[in-house]
Amino acid sequence: MKIVMLGAPGAGKGTQAKMIAAKYQVPHISSGDIFRTNIKNGTELGKKAKEYMDQGLLVPDELTVDLVIDRVSWDDCKNGYILDGFPRTIPQAEALDAALKKAGSGLDFAINVDVPDENIVTRMSGRRACTGCGATYHIVYNPSKTGDVCEVCGDKLILRDDDKPETVQKRLSVYHDQTQPLIEYYDGQNILKTVDGTQDMNDVFAAIVTILEA
Repeated sequence: MKIVMLGAPGAGKGTQAKMIAAKYQVPHISSGDIFRTNIKNGTELGKKAKEYMDQGLLVPDELTVDLVIDRVSWDDCKNGYILDGFPRTIPQAEALDAALKKAGSGLDFAINVDVPDENIVTRMSGRRACTGCGATYHIVYNPSKTGDVCEVCGDKLILRDDDKPETVQKRLSVYHDQTQPLIEYYDGQNILKTVDGTQDMNDVFAAIVTILEA
């Protein structure tokens, strides 16, 4: 069960990836986690990635693919894995496919969590984060029982800059430009499955499970 998760920022694909990973006991792999692990462990690939990150540059596709391929070769991936946040572009997807093919492998599903832009703007601009412990709330779906302070530590809740409507719109336009073409790419491989991400997260998860177990 080798899955890539697709969906706009704020569509909930990360939450679904974690739920799938827990149910099927396979690793949830995000490119950010891979970078951090390799840098922390001082691997050769990690050192190369750090050079780019320290300069504020994007890690090149070839190096990112190398890191992902290295990660999916670990023992804990023998029954499958879920890729979240990678690939982000067609060249990354093509490089990943070529590397997996070389390793005698390939993806089984590309699951697209589909949520309209207007829902995402509402969803993300309603998020509130604690300045102290980092706990997150939502003014509509999961409000703090203690008003505008955190239930956990009592610190102030704020609207983060990257959740402000104008920032969310920018992130969505980058997504539509660079990442949305992956939907067509994986549809062409007949592995794309789309679920309605506007439903309750447990209903979204149930729809994904139905797809995986069909």
